Amino acid sequence: MLEPKSIFIFLIVFTLISCSDQKTQLIELPFEQDLFPEGIAIDSKTAKVYLNSLKKRKIVSSAIDGSNPQTFLETDQNSYLAGFGMTIKGDTLYALGNGLEKDDNKSILLLLQLSTGNLIDSYSIDDSGFRYWNDLAISTNNEIFITDSESNKIYKIQRPSKTIEIYLDSEKVPNSNGITISDNNDYLYVASNSGICVVEKASKKIMNEPKKDYSGIDGLKFHKNNLYGIVNGWRDNSQNGLFKFELNKTGTKVLGKEKLIEFTADFKIPTTFDILDGNIYFVVNTHLDNFDGEKVLDLKKLEPYKMLKTIVE
Repeated sequence: MLEPKSIFIFLIVFTLISCSDQKTQLIELPFEQDLFPEGIAIDSKTAKVYLNSLKKRKIVSSAIDGSNPQTFLETDQNSYLAGFGMTIKGDTLYALGNGLEKDDNKSILLLLQLSTGNLIDSYSIDDSGFRYWNDLAISTNNEIFITDSESNKIYKIQRPSKTIEIYLDSEKVPNSNGITISDNNDYLYVASNSGICVVEKASKKIMNEPKKDYSGIDGLKFHKNNLYGIVNGWRDNSQNGLFKFELNKTGTKVLGKEKLIEFTADFKIPTTFDILDGNIYFVVNTHLDNFDGEKVLDLKKLEPYKMLKTIVE
């Protein structure tokens, strides 16, 4: 019969072996526990992770293993607002922000140089209407496409122009959230309340009929001719999770979906994600339901942020 000490050692070894066989890994991020991060971006050159903050209106960074945490953009620096979608192209971090006011909301986009943190350019929208810039995608032609979660509009900026134009205004993309672009730059994929909408970029033609079954999506990415998305918009949590959405060969139609990660009670409103070297990364516990736009609702619920790493299937 094994001694208790031997049993304990066996259990430790067994656990380590089991974890090594799993496709997922949890990484603790040692930032302030009241950030309430919505956007995440990973620099493929340096393997640095960037998170923004709804509450503190700032951007932080660390190594991909959570080490060397730093503040990349200070609170309110360059007129930054509560952080939303972010993405990286080249040496530039594109970061969206919004005011959280119910009336007279402002939206901003900052272009920040990764190597120095310096401001490259900024765009803002502040008109009589209510706008909420949520997520963005960048084409190889330096076109910036931005979703607006409070309308049926998609905005476009053609760099280096300072003009902000309405690229698309359609009832088929109501309250849009995640947006991504195909590798060949031909198609935009927009997640909205009506489902995933495929837009031919050049003609602005909507190529498919969005399905409600593919709604509730926050972050959305195009990867190896398929779409991946974090679904968090359903009241029934069994319908939420990390999903793969299969596209047809031409990329113009969504054929079906497959749940890759089940969101259990340990998942506290994951939002957006990024992909690096065949792995998806996202914050498991944003706790966005513990922040009312001004204050933390329950300080006892604050905990270290954990980033999930999982292999793209």
